[in-house]
Amino acid sequence: MKWKRLKPRASFSQKVLHQNNKLRLKGKNMQVKTNFKNRMIQNKNGVIGPVEPRNPNVKVKTFGDYPSVPRSYLEVAENYGPDLSGPQLCDELVALICHMFTEDEADIIRHLKSGEYKTAAELAEKAHRPKEEVRAILDVLAREKYIIMSAGRPPQTRFFLIPIVPGAFATILVRTSMDTLTEWHKKFALLYKELYDTGFSALKAKVTQPGIRYLPVGESIENVQYALPYDYFAEYIDRFDDFAVALCQCRMVEEIAGQGCGRPMENCTSMGKSALMMAKQGRGRLVEKQELLEIKKEAEASGLVTWAMLLEREGNSTSCSCCGCCCGMMRSISEFNMPGRIAPPHFLPECDLDKCSYCGKCALGCPMGAITIDTKNKTRGFAAERCIGCGLCLVQCKKEQALTLKPVPGFEIPEVKIRKRGGFLSGLSGE
Repeated sequence: MKWKRLKPRASFSQKVLHQNNKLRLKGKNMQVKTNFKNRMIQNKNGVIGPVEPRNPNVKVKTFGDYPSVPRSYLEVAENYGPDLSGPQLCDELVALICHMFTEDEADIIRHLKSGEYKTAAELAEKAHRPKEEVRAILDVLAREKYIIMSAGRPPQTRFFLIPIVPGAFATILVRTSMDTLTEWHKKFALLYKELYDTGFSALKAKVTQPGIRYLPVGESIENVQYALPYDYFAEYIDRFDDFAVALCQCRMVEEIAGQGCGRPMENCTSMGKSALMMAKQGRGRLVEKQELLEIKKEAEASGLVTWAMLLEREGNSTSCSCCGCCCGMMRSISEFNMPGRIAPPHFLPECDLDKCSYCGKCALGCPMGAITIDTKNKTRGFAAERCIGCGLCLVQCKKEQALTLKPVPGFEIPEVKIRKRGGFLSGLSGE
């Protein structure tokens, strides 16, 4: 297959469409749309709440279990293992690696280990192959397939691996239109889904530091006196001048697999220099701050929750708006019941049982399955460890107004760590 770079979509007609969309949304009070379903929430005999959590199921294998698979692929799969936040060797990982790389590419990438930054010359020496040939292959992987990343200018360009998730999963799929997906991309998405569904990523939740924090939906904190600038998306993005939006890769994968929820996709956001790079590569659409705020407002109205990064590259950041049925980060809780990768919330909902009608709308609207309502026996359950403090339950409870958001006692604002170079964010921009 010949790889071609995606061309930017910046036609006049599209600008007009987005301008019309802005006018349609502007000044409109948030009304949560209820025609979307969350497959992680069930209604069982009148009891509305989370589905039974799945247990991670990674069946660990050894090289000897794959006698017909070239060793170079197995070594690459090993490189994407636990040292790079991936799973141990398993069928799903091997299948994905065999699809991501040609055997020629794998013969080079086998020599690129987790945490290493290597030039084409260094890898050529290890692979015993011509330097120019190796550089050409690395350029395809870094600048056309977006599987690995590069830093610096030739001839001192250094190449490095990024995790499958968060990492290559996003850089491979991020784009402005589903129409640009090739059969290779679609197969990658399906193979990635099979790997994710083993639950390997959820297992990491217990041993990793939180990488993101979810923001309360705007309407839920309009009258909350304890809300901080920290809690508002508009404040979070105020330090940036450049923004680009693309399709959410998690919902893309579920759509390809026939399990899409139908919620808006164009809300994956790059900020700062990475936004300009994404647009230059044709993988993001530049927007003004006001349009971005309207996009996020529509996302919230569709039951999506926006997150902010706790690990950034200097001058850059990213954000997306998630659902509990598609988002890989949320599903670590909503599907596998393993909190840990998400920062503790600033707020938790408090219910006035005298006002509660036990209608179940709050449980249906909770993306994490933190609320259980027995509509027949009029009881309510709340799993605080699953709650991300998004406030969608409160927005659903407009009629009874039985819910309020209360600050968590002793809450401390998590530190945002800034990297001067490297890391996943530099990967998003392809630098």
